[in-house]
Amino acid sequence: MELCRLLYRRLARVSFFPMHLKSPYYGWGLALLVLTAIRIVMGAVVPLTPDEAYYRLWALAPAAGYLDHPPMVAVFIKLGLLVAGDNACGVRFLGPLSAAVGTILLAMATRDWLQHLAGYSAKDAQRAGVRTAVLLNGTVALGVGTLLMTPDTPLLLFMTLMVWSLGRLCVTGNGAWWLLVGAAVGLGFDSKYTALLPAGGMGVWLLATQAGRGWLKTWWPWLGGAVAAVCVSPVVWWNASHHWASFMKQGGRTGDWHPARMLTYFSELVGGQVGLMSPGVFLFFIGGCVVLWKQRDSFSRLLLCMILVPLAVFVQHAVGARVQANWPVVLYPALAMAAALPRWRGWKVASGVGIALVALIVIQAVASPLKLSPHLDMTLRQMGGWPDFGRIVVAHVPADSVLIADEYGLAAELAFYAPVGRPVVAVEPRWSLFTFPKAACGEGYLIRSRRRHDMPDTALFTVLSQEQDLARERDGAVGERYALYHVRTQCDAAGHGQNAVLLPSRH
Repeated sequence: MELCRLLYRRLARVSFFPMHLKSPYYGWGLALLVLTAIRIVMGAVVPLTPDEAYYRLWALAPAAGYLDHPPMVAVFIKLGLLVAGDNACGVRFLGPLSAAVGTILLAMATRDWLQHLAGYSAKDAQRAGVRTAVLLNGTVALGVGTLLMTPDTPLLLFMTLMVWSLGRLCVTGNGAWWLLVGAAVGLGFDSKYTALLPAGGMGVWLLATQAGRGWLKTWWPWLGGAVAAVCVSPVVWWNASHHWASFMKQGGRTGDWHPARMLTYFSELVGGQVGLMSPGVFLFFIGGCVVLWKQRDSFSRLLLCMILVPLAVFVQHAVGARVQANWPVVLYPALAMAAALPRWRGWKVASGVGIALVALIVIQAVASPLKLSPHLDMTLRQMGGWPDFGRIVVAHVPADSVLIADEYGLAAELAFYAPVGRPVVAVEPRWSLFTFPKAACGEGYLIRSRRRHDMPDTALFTVLSQEQDLARERDGAVGERYALYHVRTQCDAAGHGQNAVLLPSRH
């Protein structure tokens, strides 16, 4: 308890929580500390998803860019591994901490904004700051996102830093805040390319409002843009030196266009957001946008632009293509601030429902009380049985044999969960962008999901025999079945396996 008090007092110096320990806000600060600790523990218990295991490999092969995303998630994982070790806790360690920092920043931003808005007292503004923080933590997206390390984790932190620094800019009128805005935009871009959407909303505000055009007459926003350019330059350089691989992959999504399925895509977009926000928080977010529309102060206009511009992009995309449910998460910090405007009761209940949903997801992932098929149970499909599966695979192949996978997620899981010292070879064109050592061609055992109904690619493998199928299970429920092949990898001109690299195992 004394440690909690010391931590609280340290946080209170930079947060919206009053320092007096008898203040009612002390309880919220302590709740945030406890919630952060619980998230760290849960992150250590839940098995890694295939994407997380893949991002861990990024951290072991530092680069300024990767095929799928910019490198910030790898930076977060690398820092976590240095602190907590090469384990699930280390991979996810910075997730709960960044969520706690973002929560405090967002509450401070809301307090600063509403203190200068007509009709709000200092006490009202403080309460609204708490409401914002609680509503954001009541979203399923943040609750699950703090347990799983994905590019959305650093993205949310830097988008929160962006709205906080913009709030300070509008409240204080001090142009130096543009430098921090630029850094937040640049680091957000280094986390995920969707950070450009709120930044685009900020650009609309600069051009379309009197306050924004006034700033453009000064050097400050231009200097902030220079800071952002410096932050994103390594990612741009990496893409330029790798045939624009990441930009082409993400930009190529627009080529998949099916307007006839528009109603399906729109329903998925709305339904996905109801689920990720949680139903009650969704209503607060919508209500907040309605009230925000009626505000006329500079920061309200700015916040509205940062919401509407990305929303317009997502709606336009849903006309002919699927919008992944997690893409609009980039809007959640701004939406949470807007949600503080309606003075409705029930915000605690709305957030509590979201936190309860997250708790149910975690319980299902760890204890599996409901016996569901993998089609209905995402925790089984994504996380179920990986630690045991690594041991099962090793038990079914000779001790001196190499494990091979031609799916990046499966290869990454085997590299993490297979016993130490068992070599894992990944075979896929994407691995040519990494600095991992090339794997020698030769014999090994290929593990391949039964979801793929084709045979191994003859350009990469010669199948010598097919072995007994393997199952990845959690408490008797099968998450996925895998075919096991004894294969010889095809050689390239240098004597290496085609598109084959040797993955690092855990120490």
